Amino acid sequence: MTSDDGLQRLADLRRTGIDVQSATHDSRAVTPGSLYVCLRGDRFDGHDFAADAVAAGAVALLVDHELHDVGDVAQIVVDDTRVRAGPIAAAVAGHPSRRLTTVGITGTNGKTTTAAMLTTILEAAGRPCATVGTLHGPRTTPEAPELQELLRSFVDAGRRAAVLEVSSHALALHRADGTEFDAVVFTNLGHDHLDLHGSPEAYFRAKARLFTSAFAPTGVVNVDDLHGRLIADAADEGFRVVPYSTSELTDVDVRPGSHRYRWRDVVVEVPIGGEFNVSNSLAAMVTAAELGIDPQTAASGLADLAPVPGRFEVVGGDDHRDVTVVVDYAHTPDGLAGVLASARSAVRPGGSLVVVFGCGGERDRDKRPEMGAVAVGAADRVLVTSDNPRSEEPETIIADIVGGIAASARSRVEAIVDRRLAIGEAVLTAAPGDVIVIAGKGHERTQEFATGIVDFDDRSVAADFLADRTTGDAS
Repeated sequence: MTSDDGLQRLADLRRTGIDVQSATHDSRAVTPGSLYVCLRGDRFDGHDFAADAVAAGAVALLVDHELHDVGDVAQIVVDDTRVRAGPIAAAVAGHPSRRLTTVGITGTNGKTTTAAMLTTILEAAGRPCATVGTLHGPRTTPEAPELQELLRSFVDAGRRAAVLEVSSHALALHRADGTEFDAVVFTNLGHDHLDLHGSPEAYFRAKARLFTSAFAPTGVVNVDDLHGRLIADAADEGFRVVPYSTSELTDVDVRPGSHRYRWRDVVVEVPIGGEFNVSNSLAAMVTAAELGIDPQTAASGLADLAPVPGRFEVVGGDDHRDVTVVVDYAHTPDGLAGVLASARSAVRPGGSLVVVFGCGGERDRDKRPEMGAVAVGAADRVLVTSDNPRSEEPETIIADIVGGIAASARSRVEAIVDRRLAIGEAVLTAAPGDVIVIAGKGHERTQEFATGIVDFDDRSVAADFLADRTTGDAS
C-alpha cells in the first residue's frame, strides 16, 4: 500500500472508481468524497481524527502508517504526510496553479504591500486576480490542502491570476509544495520567526527554498539585500534570477502619502508613502514585466492602488494635519527601522517623531531588545506598550524590550501597558508638526490576551483620539 509520493496510489484509487473530489486536513470540514489528510502538529495529530473523518464521508485517508479501526476506507500511506500533502492535494484539485498566472512573494517585510501592488497591476492588465496572504485569513499561507482548494475556487470563479504571500512557516512546513508558480519574488530578510526556525541561518534557508526550479522558472530578487544577492548567486540550473535594485531608479520623490520615480522611461506614481515602499513597488513593476505586462499599463495600475490596510496607513485625513499619525504592521527590527526612517522625513520643523509599539507574546523573544534599540535610536519619544501578549505577562514583554535600550536613553521612553492609553497619550500630547507611528499590529482588529481576544484596531483608536484633539476634549 505504500507509495513513494502517494500520487500513483491516488491515481489507482480513481481508476477503481473511488471518487476523490476534494482534500482537507480538518476533520470538521470533511464532506462526502473528501480525502482526509492526517497532519501532525504541535498540539494535535490528525491521525487521531481519522475515524471522525470517515464517519463524515471521507473516501480516502492520507496517512504515514496504516490505521486500524477506521473501517473499510482506502489509505494512501506515505513517509511524511506533511511533505506529500501539497502535491497530492494539487492533483485532487486538478492542479489549479497551472490554470492561473501564479506568483509567490516571500521576505521578512513587504510581502503584503507588494502582493497588493501586483494584484492591482494584474487587474489593470485585464487578468482578474485573487490574493492570499496576511489580510485574507488566520495564516499568511494556508495549509497545503486548504491552499489548493482555495486556488481551485479562484479558477472556478473566473480568476486568471493569483498572488500568494509565502511565509517562512509555509516553506518550512511544506504548505506551498504542489503549487507551480510563474514567478517568485524575494523582498528582503531580517530578524523574525526564530521561535520556529531556531537560527537566522535556518530562517534564511526556509525562505531560499522557494527560489528553485521546483517551484518556478523565474525569481525576481532584491539585490539591495545581502540575502537577495546570496539567493541570486546560489540559483540552480534552470532557474532564472531577475535582479532588481532601487539604484535603477531616477527622479525618486517620497512623501508621507505617496512616492514617485522613473523606471525604464516610465513615470511611476504610487499613492502610498514610505521609502521602503519604493522597493516594494519596483518589485511589483519588475515582476509584472516578467509576466508580459507593459510597464505603462503596470504604472497605470499602481496609480490607482487602494490603501493597503495597516501598511504605512495615514490616519485621520486632512482634518488633523497639525500632527500625522501612521499605522504600520512593522513588527521586526528591520521593519520598524524602515518605517521610522520614512516617517522621519515627514516630521515638520519643530516637530518630533513619536513611536508606540510592543512585541507579541509567545513569539521570537530575542528580537524584543533589538526592537527597543531600533525605536530609541530612530525616534525622539518612545512609548512601549502591549501588542498581543497572548499567555505572557505584558509587563515581562515590555521589560524585555526596554532591556535593549541604553540607560542614557531611557528618559525618552515611557512604558504604558494599556495600548489604548499609550495611543491616547501619544496623540493627545503631540505638538504641531509631530509624526506618530503606531507599529506592530497594522490591519489587525483584535488584541489577544491570556484571558481571551478583544476588539482593538489601532486605526480606529487613533482616529478617536485625533477627534478628541480636534474638538478640544483632550482634557
